[in-house]
Amino acid sequence: MKKYTENQIVVPRFNEANGFYTTKQRSELMAKIKSQNTKPELNLKKALWNLGFRYRKNLKKLPGSPDIVYTKHKLAIFVDGEFWHGYNWAEKKTKIKTNRDFWIPKIERNIQRDIQNNQLLTEAGWHVIRFWEHELKKDFEDCLNRVISYLQDGV
Repeated sequence: MKKYTENQIVVPRFNEANGFYTTKQRSELMAKIKSQNTKPELNLKKALWNLGFRYRKNLKKLPGSPDIVYTKHKLAIFVDGEFWHGYNWAEKKTKIKTNRDFWIPKIERNIQRDIQNNQLLTEAGWHVIRFWEHELKKDFEDCLNRVISYLQDGV
């Protein structure tokens, strides 16, 4: 994998030694957050599968381990959560009230990594489609049709 050319954002470790504290309740809530197989992601996977479009999931050998992969078509699909991947970040980061010194670099590093992974995949000849979770919730059919259109027509 190619090294990232820009200055990589450094995210401090989230622990008491670095001045970050969390309640037991918050810790339990954070532990329940899923990184894969979220509801919108599962809905997309099920719809594609039911239409006969077989895929690989979370292929580790590809940058970013895309959520859905079509190796034959060189198509990598990501379903991104709004908070974790920085949707509308300029506005959202002003609303973070606790542990700002951790969360702001954390999300900005995620954004940076997403850009890097898109670039690496594109340079390797892959087509990348990224959906925000809210896009899948709001207009599922349109998102599904974007994938189907690419698989059938390469567009």
